[in-house]
Amino acid sequence: MYEMIQVGEHTYYVASPTNVGIYEYGGHCVTIDSGSDGDAAKKILKNIQERGWKLDKVFCTHSHADHTGGAATLAERTGCEVYAPGVCAQILRYPYLEPVSLYGGFPNKEMRSKFIMAKACDCRELDKSALPDGLEFTELNGHDFEQVGFRTSDGVWFLADSVVSEATFEKYKIAYLYDVGEHLKTLSKLRTLEGELFIPSHREPLEDISELVNRNVTNVREVASVIKNLCREGLTTDGLIEKIFSEFGIKLYIMQYELIGSTARSFISWLLSLGEIEPVFDNSRLMWKST
Repeated sequence: MYEMIQVGEHTYYVASPTNVGIYEYGGHCVTIDSGSDGDAAKKILKNIQERGWKLDKVFCTHSHADHTGGAATLAERTGCEVYAPGVCAQILRYPYLEPVSLYGGFPNKEMRSKFIMAKACDCRELDKSALPDGLEFTELNGHDFEQVGFRTSDGVWFLADSVVSEATFEKYKIAYLYDVGEHLKTLSKLRTLEGELFIPSHREPLEDISELVNRNVTNVREVASVIKNLCREGLTTDGLIEKIFSEFGIKLYIMQYELIGSTARSFISWLLSLGEIEPVFDNSRLMWKST
């Protein structure tokens, strides 16, 4: 764990619960994501310093704490700049926005843990001018408000959470999504990417991403089918969430309830936009019913 593995002339990654990319150029380097917390960041930085490199910048692919939790530590210890796409940069600066967006009100203590709310740090909005030569990024939206993936000059793609691992599907059957429609567009985009190696955040690298992309598309369709079937007679949002936990055998605790609940609402919005479910008002209850 936290071993630095070379996968190209200038490209490395630190194998960890959330894989972290490193791109080196002339004794300087940048990271792609930052580890889940300060301890992870210290291990990543140790790998960098053992090679005598200077860390110039941290590029966070999106706002989730398992990708951004080490950014503040890396910035404090090296003076490096931190970047993230669009609104995600604001969430790094004001991390309480993350649990608020998931919970929909003032978040309880469990939703304010380091697993959801990273340590605040100064962060700039990502644009092409911030990149060193040999590094580029592309939008991979759907999993978060905004998300990007990075390609190095060695043809290595860091794909963030644009694809979910097979192990996650085996364990949970349903993975967190912010925008289902955008996620499906991203999965189609992944099929067009050219590269030598593809590194998702929570899986070993792949030379061919197509099979995993297909598995992700299938999962979205399966979850949507289950939700439509559950809504045949009409369900409230909370009723639907309860059925999803039961249907997929997911262990219930507060953080999991909010993550699955947010994803269920995202599927409701997507299916509503497609006309495959409709709102039904039963006295003071709002219910969702398959059309």
